[in-house]
Order: sequence, then C-alpha cells, then structure tokens
Amino acid sequence: MQRFTQSIGVIATIIASAALALPASAQTVDFKNQPIRIVVPFSAGGGTDVVSRTLAVTMAEELGRPVIVDNRPGGGTTIGSDNVAKSAPDGHTLLMATFAHAVNPSLRATMPYDTNTAFDPVVLIGRSPNILVVRADSPYQKVQDLLIAAKANPGKITYASQGVGTSAHLAGELFKNLSGTDILHIPYKGASLALNDLVGGQVDMMFATATAAAPLINGGKLRALGVTTTERSPARPDVPTVAEAGVPGYAAESWYGIYVAAGTPAELVARLNAAATKGAQSDVFKERVQGQGLVISTGTPQALKDYINAEQARWAAVVKSAQIQAK
Repeated sequence: MQRFTQSIGVIATIIASAALALPASAQTVDFKNQPIRIVVPFSAGGGTDVVSRTLAVTMAEELGRPVIVDNRPGGGTTIGSDNVAKSAPDGHTLLMATFAHAVNPSLRATMPYDTNTAFDPVVLIGRSPNILVVRADSPYQKVQDLLIAAKANPGKITYASQGVGTSAHLAGELFKNLSGTDILHIPYKGASLALNDLVGGQVDMMFATATAAAPLINGGKLRALGVTTTERSPARPDVPTVAEAGVPGYAAESWYGIYVAAGTPAELVARLNAAATKGAQSDVFKERVQGQGLVISTGTPQALKDYINAEQARWAAVVKSAQIQAK
C-alpha cells in the first residue's frame, strides 16, 4: 500500500512538471474572478469613451463578468497606455488604442514604453472619418471660407484637438501642409473638453472624430464642413470630403483598437478577440455608434498589427515633413 501511494505521488509530480513545461497556450488559462478594465487614455465624454463604454456592456455579457472603463487622460495618450503596458499580462487590463498609438513613436523623442514591444494586439474595432466642424453660428459656411480666412490671417485661426498626436491634431497638420495655411493648434485632454470650447467660441474649428461630433451636429450646435476620408461618409452623404471641398489629396481617418500587455496568453487574447468581435457586431453597439460614421472592421490580432504598421509608416512621413514634435 505504501509503495502504491509513493507511485501515485511520483506520477502526480511528473504530470505537474510536464504541465509547467508546456507553453502558456497549451495550459488551462482562464480569467480571474475580477472585473476586466478597459483603459481609455482620454477624459470621459469623447468618442473613444463612447465606443469603449458601449463595447464594455456587450463584452460583459459575452464574458460573464463586469467590464469597466477607466479614463486616464494626458500625455498624448501615453499615461493611459503606460498603465496598460505595465499591467499584469493576464487579460484583465485592456487598452482602447486610437490614432495616437500609431503616431506617438514618430512624434515623441522619449516614451515610457516601446509601442512595438509593450503590447499584444487583440482586435481592430472600427474605422471612421474625422469631421471638420465649426460652431453653428460661425461665419465659415464651407471649407473654402476657412482657407480664405486662414491665408488672410496667418496664425489667427485656431483648431482644437483632443491632445497632441491624436487624429484631430494630425488631421489639422495635414490640412495646413496641403493647403499652405498657418492655423494654430490648441490641444486639450479629451474631445469633450475641446468640443465644449468650440461650441463656446473659444476656438474656431476642429477635426473631430465622427463619434464625438455627431450629437452636436445633430443637435444643431456644430456645422459640418467636410469629412477627412477619401470618400463621403455613408452616415453624412451630404457633407463633402475635405479633398473635394478644396484641399486635393487630403485623406485621414480615425480608428479604435484593443491591446493588452505583452505576454498575455494567446488563449486569453483569443477569448477577448471573440468577445469584442461579437460585442462590436451586436445590435446595441451598431445602434449606438455605427450611425455616427463608425465602420465596424473587426478581424484577427494580426490584422490589427498589419493595419497599425501601415499607419505608423504613413504618419511618420507626415510628422517628419511638418516637423511636428510633442511638447
């Protein structure tokens, strides 16, 4: 009996050792009994916040556990991103990355993390145009009006953004570069703060994300002059592209994608990918954001990686040409 017991103990030890030797993807990996956190590197109320909070509801239903949004604005999104980069690679801390994620490496001389090695891609959620907007009572009725005013008053026309390196910022720099105008950038810590000042008349214009601008356009507080994509948005077919409205060759877009800390087990990445994909394809998510111009574009983690690599290369050239540097 003693020998039998010893044999069982030896076998158990061998099995345990073999399990430890297996790669993470081959072991049984599961979420802990705690909420999943989506870090949004902007203040509450903007387009990224709306997308994240809507997705959190649908992902929670799919994963069977709470999914909460944690707003950590500042540093051109590097504060929130760094929080995720330094989190445990256990699938419980997600980053809702945006345009700035691809631009920061070429925009900032130093960063608290390496964008290309600190994160593992999970899924691209969607892509959308930015919309060139002015307040409803602005004297600028069309893009040509802005161009005329900007050329007549160099450095006097102001444009807001949700932060340095964001889509609204670089969309403005591209506009300046291609139109030969000098307009002044005013950065904020989030889209809602920037839009509030735009509506209040403290700034003249903004290349706002479609999700953030839509409620104010629909409510008659902002006027849309142009969309930044190469084709008109199905959500706003009456609004011309910036290119056709007077700036040939102009094209830019926003996007939302989910990342986790590097080293997160592949099994957890796959489960998060499936939950986010199903959530983004749900009626709840589509009803909230698709009608505002977001084109849902879910896919594999590799698809997100390939897309961001292309975005990094493209915007690095714009940053270098315009000699843009984060302050």
